[in-house]
Amino acid sequence: MPKKNPEHARIEDYGLIGNLKTVALVSVQGSIDFMCYPAFDSPSVFAKLLDNKTGGSFAIFPQMDGYNTKQLYLPATAVLLTRFFSEEGIAEVTDYMPVNDQMDKSNAIVRQVKTVRGNITFQASCEPAFDYASASHTTELRDECVYFNADDEDGTVMRLISDVPLQIKKNAGYAEFTLKQGKTAYLVLECGKNQVEGENPIEAYKEKTYQETVDFWRNWSKKTTYKGRWTSTVNRSAITLKLLTSREKGSMVAAPTFSLPEEIGGERNWDYRFMWIRDAAFTMYAFLRLGYTDEATAFLEWIHDRCQEDKLYLMYTIDGGHDMEEKELENLSGFQNSKPVRIGNGAQGQYQLDIYGELIDTIYIYNKQHSPITFEFWETIVKQVNVVTKKWKTADHGIWEIRNTEKHFLHSRLMCWVAMDRAIKIGLHRSFPFPENDWKKVRDDIYTDIYENFWDDEIGAWVQHKGAKTVDASVLLMSLMHFISPHEPRWLSTLKVVEEQLGVDVLLYRYKNGETSFDGLEGEEGTFNMCSFWYIESLAKSGEVAKALDSFEKMIGYANHLGLFSEQIGHKAEHLGNFPQAFTHLALISAALEIDKQLERQ
Repeated sequence: MPKKNPEHARIEDYGLIGNLKTVALVSVQGSIDFMCYPAFDSPSVFAKLLDNKTGGSFAIFPQMDGYNTKQLYLPATAVLLTRFFSEEGIAEVTDYMPVNDQMDKSNAIVRQVKTVRGNITFQASCEPAFDYASASHTTELRDECVYFNADDEDGTVMRLISDVPLQIKKNAGYAEFTLKQGKTAYLVLECGKNQVEGENPIEAYKEKTYQETVDFWRNWSKKTTYKGRWTSTVNRSAITLKLLTSREKGSMVAAPTFSLPEEIGGERNWDYRFMWIRDAAFTMYAFLRLGYTDEATAFLEWIHDRCQEDKLYLMYTIDGGHDMEEKELENLSGFQNSKPVRIGNGAQGQYQLDIYGELIDTIYIYNKQHSPITFEFWETIVKQVNVVTKKWKTADHGIWEIRNTEKHFLHSRLMCWVAMDRAIKIGLHRSFPFPENDWKKVRDDIYTDIYENFWDDEIGAWVQHKGAKTVDASVLLMSLMHFISPHEPRWLSTLKVVEEQLGVDVLLYRYKNGETSFDGLEGEEGTFNMCSFWYIESLAKSGEVAKALDSFEKMIGYANHLGLFSEQIGHKAEHLGNFPQAFTHLALISAALEIDKQLERQ
């Protein structure tokens, strides 16, 4: 029998395509099993990844016995190629989402199907499941196209067009066709509201969109200033970050998926399709270091608008809104039956002080290395700094968004110091007016508080929060943010304790939950990929360059077949958590840059 998608795919079995408005996940078996429409944080139209039976998918399978598959990206692009190999022949499906102004009114997925060797029959089945698989739809064959009309409040419409005959089977768009060696067929899925804008003919996609999409991504990739040892790895991470960024808004999502579990069968299932100030600021910092200044400029314009509001929020929707109430979807079974399936995110209401440091640090780098900020922008910084001067002693939920308690977390205190330090440097560099002595006193008070009150002589490290007897991987940012010299004895001792308490070779837990369930949740989670790259960067900064180099190569080995990372790694090296995760890829970029710099100095 021809091979089909396994009942439970793995998170790492997917590639990512997108058009800078939304993305789709394509399995190594050639099935599109996840997509939200029209934006990253919109309801899903395909979610087989979260429910194998009712979630919806768009699958293309060659009808060959016992085939194997491989996936690859065309170099320096987001164009994904899935290949099928058997004794009978070789087939391939090329997937991409066009990024151009002419077809920008609607989202489209172009699927180019080709027989490389042999005479191969294909089956294609497009079965959307609108509004998180909660809305019914009608399917109509009209003018040789299949129309899917959702019974949802948005009136979502999808249109399947092809240059092979289409039909309807069980409310799905269906095609069965045979391609001789060297022949190609096209299937295109267009999405719109109330109607598909433009009604583009199939020829419009066949003639230009492939080369236009390849050119777009390669022209973007050429802007990089990275000349180090891991060009393809760093560029793939940069393209992944770009795919998670809104071309229209300038904002970005932490990850494009929701409720992929941090523990299979567990409750640690969250929605990451929103813009955290922290994640976005770090990402723009990575873009700036790679020479992608347009993205950083667009983000700062977006954040400047947000700063005009009454306060700076922890997280936002892509368009700058606050509607992300956390809900549980009872109709979806969850990835490998991991429940609950959550949309929205309850962390929105948490107080997290660290966001001011990450944001102002990015602005500092932008002002120093790219373009001077305006005085109007400086006034918004002053507004945020005033919050830090008043609130830095406050307990909060911390970077890991602990749900059951607020504490005086080291990382939050550290980033308050960063906020003050970078704001002072911007003000002095640009001769902007600000209360220099007052700000310096607050900065120095924070420094003293961290240095003295978060240090534990017995453990020999700076601890997770005041009174703790454990470390937290976010302590690694003390060196990375230039709070402490990477060669200072207290720092080297802390780095050793991090290795002992949290490390499994190059893999690092972000913290140990312990028998008391510190984070208020049941079960365990995997090692945290971002923290592993922080650790590697810290090794390089502290002079252990050879160890950092080997560790980086080993860590890269945990990526999936396309160089993509989820949030975490499980006991069997399986990927866990939402995928792909921006934080992991930006930390990879930063670690690579630091190792390159240290190797050049040797």
